[in-house]
Amino acid sequence: MPELPEVEALAGFLTERLVGRTVERVLPVAVSVLKTYDPPPSALEGREVTAVRRYGKFLALATGDSEGDGPHLVLHLARAGWLRWHDTLPAAPPRPGKGPLALRVRLACGAGFDLTEAGTRKRLAVYCVHAPEDVPGVARLGPDPLAPGFTPDVLAGLLRDERRQIKGVLRDQSVIAGIGNAYSDEILHAARMSPFKLAASLTDEEHTTLYEALETTLREAVERSRGHAAADLKAEKKTGLRVHGRTGQPCPVCGDTIREVSYSDSSLQYCPTCQTGGKPLADRRLSRLLK
Repeated sequence: MPELPEVEALAGFLTERLVGRTVERVLPVAVSVLKTYDPPPSALEGREVTAVRRYGKFLALATGDSEGDGPHLVLHLARAGWLRWHDTLPAAPPRPGKGPLALRVRLACGAGFDLTEAGTRKRLAVYCVHAPEDVPGVARLGPDPLAPGFTPDVLAGLLRDERRQIKGVLRDQSVIAGIGNAYSDEILHAARMSPFKLAASLTDEEHTTLYEALETTLREAVERSRGHAAADLKAEKKTGLRVHGRTGQPCPVCGDTIREVSYSDSSLQYCPTCQTGGKPLADRRLSRLLK
């Protein structure tokens, strides 16, 4: 799933290509992709794109015309969605069908982008709204960790009363916006912290360590992604990950074998030596298989 660094890079990529240009057509192809009906997607047509902004893992395209601000097109790529840019889109409109194409945005200049989604679990979401905050997922977002006001004290306040494991808290978009499964693994590895540690149990020193790991991990990932074409961002993300998705490989810090805890629809990766005092974490799914 695209997370904060990739969505930030996409926002920059689209800003260069969309702002100042006019939307000609918005063509929903998949029935499931559009989550709102008022205003309709056609309300964007004929309007100029004035800004592209990131809200957590959401992208928002702002539009306007001579009469003032127009609707926003808000996108959430979910786990299997992606954006594909075309300097020249095909002239013929796309046909609804069983392919990955979910929505097409055509500019008056002939360029534009497609939103695609692989697989059968359709979670890609598009909203046409008067303001980004009209999208429930945007309205419930916690603070953005790259915002100037996000300080160690803010992080400590968010975690102080959390009786959940730190891994789950970092992924909760209502607590901190933009961090998902991959970068929560990376942050906790950099902080040398167990993903099972209770958030409320962190000391002041651990709050500072976690804050520094969070800021460094996300900002370095944003810098690695910056300037890459949309088509290259997924591959770029994978090359920068130290533990996530690397089960069985040596830890780049200590050389221990990276381990995994599996869940029904996801998994986490960690280094026992760096994060858990050398002790493997309980993997209930694996335990059931061995019975």
